[in-house]
Amino acid sequence: MRVIIGVTGASGSVLGYRLLEKLRATEQVETHLIMTRSAERTAWLEMGLRVNEFRDLADYCHPVEEIGATLASGSFLTHGMVVAPCSVHSMSAIAHGITDNLLTRAADVVLKERRRLILMVREMPFHLGHLRSMTALAEMGAVIAPPIPGFYGNPKTAMDLVDHCVDRVIDLLGIPNPEAKRWDGSSSR
Repeated sequence: MRVIIGVTGASGSVLGYRLLEKLRATEQVETHLIMTRSAERTAWLEMGLRVNEFRDLADYCHPVEEIGATLASGSFLTHGMVVAPCSVHSMSAIAHGITDNLLTRAADVVLKERRRLILMVREMPFHLGHLRSMTALAEMGAVIAPPIPGFYGNPKTAMDLVDHCVDRVIDLLGIPNPEAKRWDGSSSR
């Protein structure tokens, strides 16, 4: 199963990194990474990580400028794509068909081929323009999945909150994820 992972310059680099870590642990997923230049800078500022540390977790890496990569064609079969985190800039470009780099082109291909596109939009609060772009994307078939953690698992650390969000995305991809903490009903409390 091939999954494209896009990482943009929005705050929350840990989301893309942790998603890559978790998908690497499964033997059923082949990951294709695209990082924007802003993502590289944000990863350094937030986590002290260089792009190579992200690339080491992916099976294949594609430069964001490589518009002729396999990912730019619908004939290259993928299961879907996750943009984690997804900046409002990238979300808006995808919503309006602006395919000026490989990340937005790959997302456009995923949409036109009716494959799963999951956007972990990282912004707060949203203004009406953001919401209209999200509505347009949802109407096109994208899944808008802002990293909003659940607290029913009694998180103890920030990484517990990150893992909750990433585990939900893995569920949305339809990939078995036995380590995910799940709600087991109020009767067990």
